Amino acid sequence: GAPLVSAASDHHDACMPDFPTMIFAMLAAFAAFQWWSSARAAAERAGQLGREACERAGVQWLDQSVHAHSMRLRRSDDGRLRVGRSFRFEYSDDGVQRHIGHLVLHGGRLVAFSGPTRPEAAPLHSIN
Repeated sequence: GAPLVSAASDHHDACMPDFPTMIFAMLAAFAAFQWWSSARAAAERAGQLGREACERAGVQWLDQSVHAHSMRLRRSDDGRLRVGRSFRFEYSDDGVQRHIGHLVLHGGRLVAFSGPTRPEAAPLHSIN
């Protein structure tokens, strides 16, 4: 006899991805979301740290943002590989000149910073 499966059924099966492909696609989408989410969280943390450093130093934080500068795998103090993200931001101490600050985060932890610092008090000289 003739097969009992119709041509429409064959076409439907050919369009559906197989189970391992669907699992791989779901895992890839989840990994991409996690990567994006951790990058967003690091940028928000860097912005907070840059803003606080400018406030403490009494300088103006320009553009109200940080810019991702680089990213690399680094070993943390416990020996585990972590993503190290570098950010830069701009600030001004006189409202005219722009200066660049840098900070590096491992996860949410600040591991390097260069930028505005609190002005040191001038030493008092006694007149004798």
